[in-house]
Amino acid sequence: MKLTMHTCRGDEDYWRCREFLREVFLLNDRHEKSWQVSRLDYWRWHGIENMGHGQLETDVFIWEANDAHIAAVLNREGPGSVFLQVHPAMQSPELEEEMITVAEKHLSIPSPPDRRRLHIWTDQHDRLRQSILTRRGYTKGHKPEYQRRRPMSVPIPDVPVASGYTIRPLGDVDEHPARSFVSWRAFHPDESDDQYQGWKWYSNIQRAPLYRRDLDIVAVAPGGELASFCSIWFDDVTRSGTFEPVGTAPEHQKRGLGKAVMLEGLRRLKRIGATMAYVGSYGDAAHALYDSVGFTEYDLSERWIKQLQVK
Repeated sequence: MKLTMHTCRGDEDYWRCREFLREVFLLNDRHEKSWQVSRLDYWRWHGIENMGHGQLETDVFIWEANDAHIAAVLNREGPGSVFLQVHPAMQSPELEEEMITVAEKHLSIPSPPDRRRLHIWTDQHDRLRQSILTRRGYTKGHKPEYQRRRPMSVPIPDVPVASGYTIRPLGDVDEHPARSFVSWRAFHPDESDDQYQGWKWYSNIQRAPLYRRDLDIVAVAPGGELASFCSIWFDDVTRSGTFEPVGTAPEHQKRGLGKAVMLEGLRRLKRIGATMAYVGSYGDAAHALYDSVGFTEYDLSERWIKQLQVK
């Protein structure tokens, strides 16, 4: 079947890509061989709007069949980090080669002194893509993403919350500054708070189509400050909930708060009909936390890296 490629045409194609990702995710039996809709939304509303990581119109490439049905999508996330989303019925060596060639040309980034660099994330069991990447000079990198999942049929334990702390959903806009600051403390523990750049970015997070404030869970410390958090993205079409991000401020760690907010999130997901929950992890601390709340099943998404010659 002949396919045609074009760049993303803004919001119209963004919504088409969301439906494509849902279709592919379900065809793959809800294994994350492609992105879930929530990850595309998070890149669109956080990666692009808040972090400046690309644009829809220049960093998303779409392959279509003659009937305009999407066959594949190529997109970046962070700088030089790309993903190939392919309909399982359309995967072929020719399509894979074309997508990788487009990625190398348009989505690689400068790598001093005179090269360019590209990371292509690939499912651990995708032998076709791995063989093509190997032949083209890519090597497998370290620290894969553990794509963890947890069937909602697994019982959710009832664990006591640390004394003096309460678990609840995030408040209204007046609580955005506190939510933003606890995120800064969690993900920048070794940086001076003088580098903190404010809280306005959180308004973009709440613009994402799947955002629900009742699934934006926080732990409140005895003094009233926010201590821990998790945001959950529920897709009612696939009945899947994804945790992103999860964090605890350093001064409140080792009290079981990350576990507490996630368990509350799981209870809420179950009440609204989710049948599977997901979370990604890279390091030992995250692995241990997510194992402790039942995310013991996982696939690996592996990073393949190449230093490209500049022609």
